[in-house]
Amino acid sequence: MELLNLNFLDMSKKQMSLEVVNPNAGGIDVGSRSHWVAIGQDAQDIREFGVCSQDHQELCKWLSENGIESIAMESTGTYWQNLFSALTAAGFEVILVNGRQTKNVNIR
Repeated sequence: MELLNLNFLDMSKKQMSLEVVNPNAGGIDVGSRSHWVAIGQDAQDIREFGVCSQDHQELCKWLSENGIESIAMESTGTYWQNLFSALTAAGFEVILVNGRQTKNVNIR
């Protein structure tokens, strides 16, 4: 079991023990101005990408270089659609998550 380091979030600076279920999976927080991508549990495993096509290609390249095969991402407004297309075209398994279902998850 690995420890989830929350220090990079400047929340409570606590550590939680979470089991890694799929080391080849990542998550994307979709936004109108940028997308935050996490591929691990450490601060260096989290990156911000822009929302343009070139940014999507860079994001896909980074995911591939790090052995990521599947991605969970929010279906926020319309902002997810171009990114979804880029990810599926690059061969990733993409799982859409309704943000309403994840907003009230308490991890503390």
